[in-house]
Amino acid sequence: MGIKFGTDGWRAIISQDFTFENVRIASQAVADHFKAKDAVFAIGYDWRFLSEKYAELVAEVLAGNGIKVLLSDKAIPTPLVSFSIKNKKLSGGLMLSASHNPPYYNGLKIKAPYAGTADEGITRSVEALLGKNPVQSMEFKKGIESGMIALSDFKKDYMKFAKSYIDLKCLKNAKVNVLIDCMHGVGDGYIPEMLKGTKIKITQMRTGRDALFGGVNPEPIPKNLEASFSAMKDKKEKYGICIVNDGDADRIGAVIPGGKFMGAGQIMALLLLHFIEDRKWKGGVVKTVSNTTLIDLIAKKYDLKLYETPVGFKYICRLMLDKDILIGGEESGGIGVKGYMPERDGMLLGALLIEMMAYRKKGILEILKDVEKEYGAFKYQRIDMDYSDEKKKKLMEMLKTNPPKQVCGKDVKEIKSFDGHKFIMGDNSWLILRLSGTEPILRIYAEASSEKTALSYLDFGKKLALSM
Repeated sequence: MGIKFGTDGWRAIISQDFTFENVRIASQAVADHFKAKDAVFAIGYDWRFLSEKYAELVAEVLAGNGIKVLLSDKAIPTPLVSFSIKNKKLSGGLMLSASHNPPYYNGLKIKAPYAGTADEGITRSVEALLGKNPVQSMEFKKGIESGMIALSDFKKDYMKFAKSYIDLKCLKNAKVNVLIDCMHGVGDGYIPEMLKGTKIKITQMRTGRDALFGGVNPEPIPKNLEASFSAMKDKKEKYGICIVNDGDADRIGAVIPGGKFMGAGQIMALLLLHFIEDRKWKGGVVKTVSNTTLIDLIAKKYDLKLYETPVGFKYICRLMLDKDILIGGEESGGIGVKGYMPERDGMLLGALLIEMMAYRKKGILEILKDVEKEYGAFKYQRIDMDYSDEKKKKLMEMLKTNPPKQVCGKDVKEIKSFDGHKFIMGDNSWLILRLSGTEPILRIYAEASSEKTALSYLDFGKKLALSM
């Protein structure tokens, strides 16, 4: 069937494995897992090719299994599905989206009753139920007429909450010139609406539906942001910051004046400082193994409990449910915050980053300069390589049994192998090689005090991979 749930749902190539038949089969398995008396599910969809049709198919299957469906009346960002689960106390939710994957992918994200990414217990159960029972379905029109399927506005309640979470009083008279790169995703228009009534000047780019996302993957990483870099180099416009959201707006990246990228690790570190120093909040901190060491140093300074997890927001989600967590995030742009829900939200995070600038009455460059002066420089780099299954096994086995003792002439002082293999040097610089949980690729990450060193680590990792 080609249905496999990775770190954040099932994603596959449209018409190859992501077919109408397989969507129905997957939906039946979800229904079999969650089926219960009075169960109600939220279903949302993004702007990808056929997402609205897939959402209807999913609604038909759930309704056919006696699960009442609240189907979004429009394409929406993923966080709105999770928020609806929490706000309405629903049984769970499904989002039709392949997030940041290439345009020819679509996907199905399962959101659990706790309003976050489904954990492995749920996804393994759903996978075990694939094809076990015949698909039961209720024709869409009949579902509407019977009340088993109801169209719902998920945006109104979400916006009410977002405006209460952000300090609009602080932002009211703040003068920041902001650029929002929507990457042709469904986050289009949300941050301007959140900040309506303030003096924040907002310009949006790459707006509107484009199922090809302008010819790039809708992921906020440097290779996809040439348009943002160019805009932020424009001395005439003088944008203070560019907030970038991915295709379904649950991830964030940013571009700073001069056209340089600010990754999610830096953003998470800044928001951690904002919560501690400006909002005076406390709590634990969760980071994935591939996130910046800067977070460790901030947590140490303020004596905050730090947790480190494998890549995948579901691990962060679990800790946010079980512990008092101030902030938790991945290097890939997914960050969750206290007082919300155990879920990512690139739009809310963007507004919070603007809020930090308003609190401190400083531009983002000045804030970053202050952080570097206090904690040192952290230069982060990443590359993705297409990598065959045969080579994957050989590489991971080699790194386990015969790991390098040095990286670019520096002795390896520690190795972490709970998600890929992370080689940490004496100066806390590091290199990671790990396999993607959602795509057939090898990811190589590095961090060092200089960009030159970080890039040399990537070259070292790439040579290791190519030696297989």
